[in-house]
Amino acid sequence: MTDDPAGVPPATPAPTPPAGPQGSPAPTGANDGRRPRGDELPEELDITLARPYQVPDNSKRKIAAACYVVAAAACAAGTAVSGNGGLLAAAVFLALAAAYHLAAAWPLKLDETSALAASAAAAGFPVGHASAQLAWRGLRSRPVWRVLLYSADEPPSKRGLVELDAVDGEILGSYTEDNPEDWSAYGFSSAGPPPAGPAPS
Repeated sequence: MTDDPAGVPPATPAPTPPAGPQGSPAPTGANDGRRPRGDELPEELDITLARPYQVPDNSKRKIAAACYVVAAAACAAGTAVSGNGGLLAAAVFLALAAAYHLAAAWPLKLDETSALAASAAAAGFPVGHASAQLAWRGLRSRPVWRVLLYSADEPPSKRGLVELDAVDGEILGSYTEDNPEDWSAYGFSSAGPPPAGPAPS
C-alpha cells in the first residue's frame, strides 16, 4: 500500500453479491425480505378485478339427485346379494332424497339484472338505488327475488319492496310507501337537499 500524497485513502471496491445457482449472481430486487414469489391471491378471490357475477342456478340440484340415484342403486344391489335390511332402508331413503332434489331443481330463468328492471317497472316511481336478494319459498324451494327500491330523488322520498318469481318472472307482491327514514343527520330535510346559501357578492 502506498501513501496518497493528497492524504485521501484509496476507495474500497463494492462487495460482490454471493453467487447463485451455477455460478450466477444471486438475484436481488424488491422481493428481498418480503413474501416469497408466487404467494398471491387466486384471481377468483381478488376483489380488485372486475368480473361478471352469476347467481348459482338451482338446477344444479340435478347433479346431487344423480349421485343419490347411483348410491341408491348400489344399496339395492347390495340388498339383493346379502339380504341386508339396512341396505334396503338406505336405498329407499336415498331414492326419496333424489326425488326431492329433482323436484326442487328449479331453473333460474330471471337473473338479477332482469329482476331489478321488472321491479322498477312495478314500483310506480322513478327508481334510484336498488338491491336484490334471492330467497326461496315453499317445500320445493322455488326461487324468488326480493328487491328493495328507493326513489331517484335526493334524499329518497319513497321506497318499495317487490317480490317476483325467479322462474317465470311473475310479480308476487309489491309494497310502496313514503320513506320514513330521517336524513337530517346528513344535512338533508324530508323535502330534499338543503337549500343553497346566498350567492357571494
